[in-house]
Amino acid sequence: MSNLAVPANRRKVYLEMALRRCRPGRGSSLAFLQSRTWNHPVTDLRTIIQTPFVIVGGIATRLYMPERMTDDLDILIWAENSDRIYGELEQAGSQRVGALNIGGSTWQLSDGTILDVLEFEQAWIADAIAYPNFSPDGLPVIALPYLVLMKLQASRSQDLADISRMLGGADEEMLNSVRSVIGIYLSDALEDLESLIALGQLEMGN
Repeated sequence: MSNLAVPANRRKVYLEMALRRCRPGRGSSLAFLQSRTWNHPVTDLRTIIQTPFVIVGGIATRLYMPERMTDDLDILIWAENSDRIYGELEQAGSQRVGALNIGGSTWQLSDGTILDVLEFEQAWIADAIAYPNFSPDGLPVIALPYLVLMKLQASRSQDLADISRMLGGADEEMLNSVRSVIGIYLSDALEDLESLIALGQLEMGN
């Protein structure tokens, strides 16, 4: 298995290169980097799902950084609620497409939307689902500390870039909330987290 198959190793390689090459300044305007929009509506899952969930992934980042176009609609649920939510999806006319290798499955909703349902069992899931933020149209979106946690656990290049940009515009109170969650659930990533914060703040000109 390649060393880069391990998330912590991917972070190290990404951060070493980024910190070596990064310079203060922005490739986009400060107004753009500070913008928070929800211009591309997504399916209102509340009309077909009663099981508690939160939106995660690229769409969730809209609350914490400039919106980028993505067709991926991802939600997070307690693994023990999978049978319940899948029953609701089937009742709404959704079709199961296949399994996710990280746990969960992909579905096609009746309106054609592709939905990834992530099933996790970690201890933090309860708080992540119980205390969401909300989109302008009222959908539950995972809070920033837990979104950062998920992206650190995955540590793909896009995940790390998202973390840097989201945290570059966060205030100190929010940064401390993120540090607290990572310290509890992924403490070996704290040093990498600080590097990602520094990269994000460099982009913002801080």
